[in-house]
Amino acid sequence: MGKIADGIDALNEWIGRFVAWVVTLLVAVVFIDVVMRYAFNTSFVFTQELEWHLFGFIFLMGAGYTLLYDQHVRVDVIYQRLSKKAQAWVNLMGCIFFLFPGAALIVYISSVFTWESFKFMEGSPDPGGIPFRFILKGCVPLGFVLFFLQGISMFNRNLNIILNNKSYGNQEESN
Repeated sequence: MGKIADGIDALNEWIGRFVAWVVTLLVAVVFIDVVMRYAFNTSFVFTQELEWHLFGFIFLMGAGYTLLYDQHVRVDVIYQRLSKKAQAWVNLMGCIFFLFPGAALIVYISSVFTWESFKFMEGSPDPGGIPFRFILKGCVPLGFVLFFLQGISMFNRNLNIILNNKSYGNQEESN
């Protein structure tokens, strides 16, 4: 099970590093948009939509990476005071009751509207907008598949803590 978790971690690590470069691209696009608006009193629909698309891509594709490093949002008032084994139980139950069903549901539902978007080669309804909106919609199920996979890694690592009373891999670094 450790090799599977390591492979999932490596995949999300690689994707997370790629997404970091996309953040740099987003900053450049926003900068150009602001300069065009305030210095030249003009703006382009394409640029504004590109900002939304890049942000959506970053959020969706970076979710697994965020979970890899245990940087997702949670209320740590009680959790941080628990033992490693108790934290592992909380994480395990969170995976079973929230992460797996939630991610699976989003993958299933978003796959339907993504397929429709691909089928019709959906683009922006606005003149001058991005013609390939279906690509961003494809990031919804893909991003949640990566998140689900990272949940499997997290589940395996926390199960190992419960059963063997020791952690391995990224779990040690992030706690």
